[in-house]
Amino acid sequence: MRRSTITLLAATLFATPASAQGLRDIVTDLFRFGNGCNTPICLSVDGAHGNHFNPAAQAGGDNLITLLTSAIAANAANLPISAASSGSIWGKSADGLPVRTRTSSGPIFAERAQTIGKGHLLIGANVSRFDFQSFRGLPLNNLEFNFPHEDEPPAGLGNPAFENDYIAVQTKLAIHTTALTGFVTYGLGRRIDVSVAVPFVRTSLSGSSVAQVISFVNPTPHFFGTATNPLLRVATSASGSATGIGDIAARLKVGFPQTGRIGVALLADARLPTGNVDDFLGSGELSLRGLAIASARYGNFAPHMNVGYAHRGGANQNDAFLATLGFDHLLDPRVTFAADAITEWSVGAEKISIPVPFLLTIPLGGATSVRSVDRTNFPNRRDHVLLGSFGAKFTTPAGVTVVTNLLVPVRFGGLQPNIAWTTGLEYSF
Repeated sequence: MRRSTITLLAATLFATPASAQGLRDIVTDLFRFGNGCNTPICLSVDGAHGNHFNPAAQAGGDNLITLLTSAIAANAANLPISAASSGSIWGKSADGLPVRTRTSSGPIFAERAQTIGKGHLLIGANVSRFDFQSFRGLPLNNLEFNFPHEDEPPAGLGNPAFENDYIAVQTKLAIHTTALTGFVTYGLGRRIDVSVAVPFVRTSLSGSSVAQVISFVNPTPHFFGTATNPLLRVATSASGSATGIGDIAARLKVGFPQTGRIGVALLADARLPTGNVDDFLGSGELSLRGLAIASARYGNFAPHMNVGYAHRGGANQNDAFLATLGFDHLLDPRVTFAADAITEWSVGAEKISIPVPFLLTIPLGGATSVRSVDRTNFPNRRDHVLLGSFGAKFTTPAGVTVVTNLLVPVRFGGLQPNIAWTTGLEYSF
């Protein structure tokens, strides 16, 4: 009965069928205007002028779309996974029998130095929800893109005068990700843990765009629609969802002998490219992470620190330095509070840059006037991330631990929700 209830709950949560079209293509659809349009921007003007916007739309538009879609895929590939040695820590009694040590249940998304003990298992599952609201702090319902005309002879964008026309696109985007992650950790040795986490991800996306021809000449030769029904302003929308396995994580943790209250360990983490990148279920590339872990214990209070490096494969994701500082505290024999500051510091130049503004040069007699138009309102900043993590663990008399947590962005780098929640269950034996 319990198994059938859990199966029904998972089926209900992830019941939306995948779109026949990939979600990455749906993002591109938000930049397609006009009947029979197979390029990001097209104008239906009997082929006379519409194609003159396509080179800029394909070059600059592809860059901007890649920037946006890579940010979505990166979040799908880096979904938070519970700590490798969460829950109870097992030791031995004076008689050599396995016993649970009286400690807190540990951090939630950070790591502590202790391992779970040889031959013991930690199993669990959690559900995380992300309603993405911003990209680099820019609200997703306020995205702006500008596409210039092709430069025709004579050289210089803006001559002839109709080259001063450009297309301004305003886009609203909503992205939601729900991940049900099952994980298991096994104590391979006294100080060696191995673990696997398998996320089952549902990503849904919807958006709308309004394109406006910003005309410089009147009448302008550029418009949507037809010559008998010219339109300077048109709109489009697109939506879809996809469900499937995300990027599976495999982890190895090695602890060192503790000295007094202090413990040290190393953790290696590989995120396998098992999620469908075209549906924003994964990154499509192998990612590797290494962490040095230090933790201490002062009665019921246990601070911890993680420092490491993440190597991310592919052409569109940056490597990152990782640093987490926090604590877990046993408030009651069955209640643990955990808080962390989780940071990622992007390494090297950002692999996808914001396109430079285009210049419109307007002849004025023997002189010229130059106008600069930004291609987008995306902030040109590094994708450093700082998250506050606040959660609690409640252990039932049966030994099952209920986990609750909130992730709150402090520095908005990359794609971020205003708040993300996680809830789940853990059991060690």
